[in-house]
Amino acid sequence: MATKHILIVPGDGIGQEVTAVGKKVLDKIAARFGHTFTYDEALVGHAAIEATGNPLPDETLTKMRASDAILFGAVGHPKYDNDPSAKVRPEQGLLKMRKELGLYANLRPIKLFDELLDASSIKPEILKGADILFFRELTGDIYFGDKGRKNNGDTAFDIAEYSRFEVERIARKAFEAARTRRKKLCSVDKANVIETSRLWREVIQKIAPEYPDVEVEHQFVDATAMLLIKDPRRFDVVVTANLFGDILTDEASQIAGSMGMLASASVGDGTGVYEPIHGSAHDITGKGVANPLASILSAALLLDISFGMKAESEAVITAVDQVLKAGFRTRDIANAQTPADMIKGTDAIGEEVLKHI
Repeated sequence: MATKHILIVPGDGIGQEVTAVGKKVLDKIAARFGHTFTYDEALVGHAAIEATGNPLPDETLTKMRASDAILFGAVGHPKYDNDPSAKVRPEQGLLKMRKELGLYANLRPIKLFDELLDASSIKPEILKGADILFFRELTGDIYFGDKGRKNNGDTAFDIAEYSRFEVERIARKAFEAARTRRKKLCSVDKANVIETSRLWREVIQKIAPEYPDVEVEHQFVDATAMLLIKDPRRFDVVVTANLFGDILTDEASQIAGSMGMLASASVGDGTGVYEPIHGSAHDITGKGVANPLASILSAALLLDISFGMKAESEAVITAVDQVLKAGFRTRDIANAQTPADMIKGTDAIGEEVLKHI
């Protein structure tokens, strides 16, 4: 049986609440399958700024590098959103973490549980059967390029930059994943306008012959945004640049019914980071109503990708499915027909999942 060290990084807002539930699920898996998981915690984001003045303290980075996997919460705080002049921001910790740990591939599975067909604003007959795996490049684009102001602050700029190597490594991960699924890969760019997208498409076209069993299509990002709503079942694996991936995967959260259902994995060649995509959600922080299922499903990804524990990962996913089949909901995925006593808070729905593992 395995012994693994997991770093819990709750971060800000509801990240504190949902990672606590995710950790309980990992504990249950360890007990159920005979593993030993040890834990440590670390600060990041606004919480780290308040404590140390640094959104990613050196101590946190050291702990991250020493861990076998990281269960992450969220970063962000309204005080920075409303102050564009702030020099130190929580998101700087997130970006530095990705860069320092070499987390160049963000995997976001968009898989719809049939019980949540009515939770989405999209018609059920369009959604049913949708199952998409996004690969978002994570360490390039305008997030990491030079940025600043000129002309006395009246002009702002953000430089988007990609190297051939950066595109190749994310593309190969996406092609390999497509081989294990429906063997379809959609590469999303804006090659009719943007030079980095022209390089992106050139690289994909060059690599494609190495994977003759994978059907490749190219879509512009604006067309993809439309097709995700019109016909989400047409997509299998989608690979795209950092900015496009950020926007498209949030749009795709509507396929799953709520951001509270979407897990993600940020991986490279070392320690992986697993986190829900919903952000810090300070409007509901401390109210005990946040949906922890995305954090629980992120823990399932952690078990599968970082530890190779596929049976354990599937046990978590099955437990979530059984809880939904039983009719339990958090308020973000409930509808007018959901009985009041079936709408559960953060800890309560976590307990329901634990019962089914």
